Amino acid sequence: MRVLVLFSHPVETSFGAALHAQVVESLKKAGHEVDDCDLYAEGFQPVLTREERIGYHDYPENTAPVAGYVERLRKAEALVIVTPVWNFGFPAMLKGYFDRVWLPGVSFALEDGKLTPTLRHIKKLAAVFTYGATPMRAFLAGNPPKKIVKRVLRAQIKLGAPVSFMAHYDMNNCTDKTRADFLAKVKAEMEAF
Repeated sequence: MRVLVLFSHPVETSFGAALHAQVVESLKKAGHEVDDCDLYAEGFQPVLTREERIGYHDYPENTAPVAGYVERLRKAEALVIVTPVWNFGFPAMLKGYFDRVWLPGVSFALEDGKLTPTLRHIKKLAAVFTYGATPMRAFLAGNPPKKIVKRVLRAQIKLGAPVSFMAHYDMNNCTDKTRADFLAKVKAEMEAF
């Protein structure tokens, strides 16, 4: 299976980078073809320009500025997102990816005001997130990143596709053991993906 791994973290020595490396290694070990999309390393530009917003609904012209990323998304059979959660949201880099790449004609069709998902070729979805907040603080804040994965993205891919959500909460108070345990959980999940 061709798996698109979206990674968003600017620091190569971070725990997030270790998670990313484990995801890629485990997916390859499981026999998947991995398209490793490290947004920072690739120099992805997350800002939706004025011109792009004006032409947002003009498919297929709207895909021209991000054609390579659109092609990779269209070839994916599964998606794994590895990212920290900052201020109960995605980092600007990842948010910009969704704004600029998941366009009309790419991730959905809009006809007569009706939205139709167009990523039904994606058969599996997983998220590997880190939070500074505790699970309770994330819950009290509504945990928007979890809802985006479990509700919004789930609705755009193949109906009934399995969705895995893994989160290491309370990174502000983590230990070597909590990090090692979470890394082991991610390894096992990705090897069974």
